Amino acid sequence: MADPWRKKPALQIVREGNPGKRAAPDTVAVPPAQMIEPDWQETFRTVESPEQKTVNARCRSVASAEWRRVVPVLALTVGLGDVDASLVKDYCVAVARIDQCERELSEHGLMLRGERGWQKNGAATIAGQYRVQVARYIRELGLSPSARTGLAAPEPADDDSDLWD
Repeated sequence: MADPWRKKPALQIVREGNPGKRAAPDTVAVPPAQMIEPDWQETFRTVESPEQKTVNARCRSVASAEWRRVVPVLALTVGLGDVDASLVKDYCVAVARIDQCERELSEHGLMLRGERGWQKNGAATIAGQYRVQVARYIRELGLSPSARTGLAAPEPADDDSDLWD
């Protein structure tokens, strides 16, 4: 449920319009950018262990697929700028790590036999933490259905009215 007392972020005011008719600060708008997919090899490095090598390769492919899925949508709805690239990259990394944790849980189960008996698999805790982070990214980027209802696609601008000319 939305908090009526919480102020909207300035970018959301620019994106959705301001029902209070207060002027949004001019410093909020960011110049449009061509979002270039990061080199996932730097984030998920190649390691010596063959098992970890396949895990990192899968993380690279999941993060890349998520980037290619969300960036075109965000470019149309939000109008991404260069300053947003790290946020979108972090979102994609978190999605890849959730996939990694879910595969770990599928392979080894929720409970592991340890030195002191049965213990919760650490991947369950890590997946939960990444899910909380992804939920924040989804809300911030406007990727959920509830967040999308308030988004208005940028109107095609005339050549004379472009802020960045």
